[in-house]
Amino acid sequence: MGWSPVSSSELNPFELMQRVAEFLEGQGIAYRVVGSLASMAYGEPRFTNDVDILADIGVEHVPPLCGAFPPPEYYLAEEVARDAIRNPGQFNIIHIPSGIKVDLIVVKQSEYARTELCRGRRLASPGEFDVWFAAAEDVILNKLLYFKESGSPKHLRDIASMLKVQGSNLDRQYIASWAPRLGVEAEWRAASG
Repeated sequence: MGWSPVSSSELNPFELMQRVAEFLEGQGIAYRVVGSLASMAYGEPRFTNDVDILADIGVEHVPPLCGAFPPPEYYLAEEVARDAIRNPGQFNIIHIPSGIKVDLIVVKQSEYARTELCRGRRLASPGEFDVWFAAAEDVILNKLLYFKESGSPKHLRDIASMLKVQGSNLDRQYIASWAPRLGVEAEWRAASG
């Protein structure tokens, strides 16, 4: 699949995710889809208009990224992207006609972030997407971090859904080994019951 700058107000989150993933792959940038779309891929569906992508992106990638997602169809603040790369954070690409947003999360220089980026699964849904997702265990660990930070029960619901659907396919030892190192051991014990 090649990236195609097709304009559409009917764009859905999967299509925008695919477009961004194709750009990243074309640039040789390692990435993983994380967040709600990843939890849905491993659990049960729920509504979301946001796409979260962890990417090992550098400042040299910003000009071609801006060129691939230009105004007026897209909003992408070049200086915000550069700042997020220099001080690992996140920035977004918004498809203006649909309001769908991709948060590009810059990989931090930590052992866990590097491990997470090396794991993952290529998942495909014919006619919708064919991209790299974070491993289910890493999606759960990040949901535990989000829950600890925000207290939002949606993260616990996502975890419960993934635990139910993935069952014995999950590497619970991997989660249990990282949970204390990430400061979410109590949350993992509560979520895994």
